[in-house]
Amino acid sequence: MGLTSNGFLCLLALLALAICLLVVWLWPRAARTGPIAVLSRIGMLVVTQVCLLTTLLVWANKDFGFYASWSDFLGTASGRQTIDTSGVDGRAVPELIVRGRQPADLRGGRQVSGQVQKVRINGLRSGLGADALVYAPPQYFQPAYARHRFPVIVAITGYPGQQRNLVSKMKLPQHATAEIKAGRMKPAIIVMLRPSVVTGRDTECTDVPGGPHAGTFFSQDVPMAIESHYRTAPAPHGWGLLGNSTGGYCALRLAMLHSDRFSSAVAMSADYDAKQDRQTGDLYGGSPQVKQESDLMYRLTHFTAPPVRVMVTTSRKGEANYRATLRFAKLAKPPMHVTKLIRDSGGHNFETWQAEAPEALRFLGRNLSTDGRRPKPVTQEPTTPWQSSPPTASDLPPSISKVPRTARLAR
Repeated sequence: MGLTSNGFLCLLALLALAICLLVVWLWPRAARTGPIAVLSRIGMLVVTQVCLLTTLLVWANKDFGFYASWSDFLGTASGRQTIDTSGVDGRAVPELIVRGRQPADLRGGRQVSGQVQKVRINGLRSGLGADALVYAPPQYFQPAYARHRFPVIVAITGYPGQQRNLVSKMKLPQHATAEIKAGRMKPAIIVMLRPSVVTGRDTECTDVPGGPHAGTFFSQDVPMAIESHYRTAPAPHGWGLLGNSTGGYCALRLAMLHSDRFSSAVAMSADYDAKQDRQTGDLYGGSPQVKQESDLMYRLTHFTAPPVRVMVTTSRKGEANYRATLRFAKLAKPPMHVTKLIRDSGGHNFETWQAEAPEALRFLGRNLSTDGRRPKPVTQEPTTPWQSSPPTASDLPPSISKVPRTARLAR
């Protein structure tokens, strides 16, 4: 029975209910003096609490998508992945396989609100593979745009979350559709992934010496796969990144190290170096140099600044990265440009990131192009809409139409 299955959650809930009823029935029989009776009551309380807590944790995991399977939770699955790159005629098999559609609360059909597809990306260069969700905007399916090429945003969620959190929690496709309809964002393809491409390990989007080359997967394999199946704008000015938490570090790292592929990035609540812990294992192969090069602050002070435009988000109250974010922005020098989105308060959670998502998408929309040329810096919202009519309240899911705008932009 799967860790995220409804059957497992129902079984735990029924078990917790049965234990509670059993404790109610047994409690009068244990209401005596003496050490045995006291230990019996303590034992019943402990068993009840463990059952209830386990049920709540499994429900939270199912809702937030931290772990997808038992092997993912226990870290027992093999990290080895083998990809067969030869077909029956000796040619390479497709790098991207479409596996159906993902529900995303997009109303009115794909030519009105776009569509989210489930895909599998098999990396030919890294040897790694991952499931992803791909949002195609409404214009992608409209005859008038049949020859149009679209900018691409690679969105990476936090560890150990699932890519579906970017749909169900951050609501990126829903926000993108609303922003496109309002003319505040160019139509763009959004590729949504989790940062871990090795089961049970947080690779921080790095090429681990002697280990998995997650950095190569995100910087080379993902773009190659998307380009082979979708009408995409040329790199680097047609490609950007967006990430929250661990994904925020990934977005900054990939943009700074691969400015030939990505020209812009948004990092929500990001760290600025890859901290090693039990989930990451040894990311640097024991090399101090590799560790320093993974520290984005170190890169800003010891390497030539990359020609990228980035937005970093934080909160004065509720985020641990506030001072680090200000320092990162201060260290950045041309040709790198940093925009800060600073909230008065906001925790390290999807409620905060969902509120920041519209501004993040507008930022990327302003800094991505469809023709391969670098967009000119924009200091205000675009005045020429892509759609003739703005969205009405009925076009937006309730959770989006009521998102508070409490952030302040500092440039």
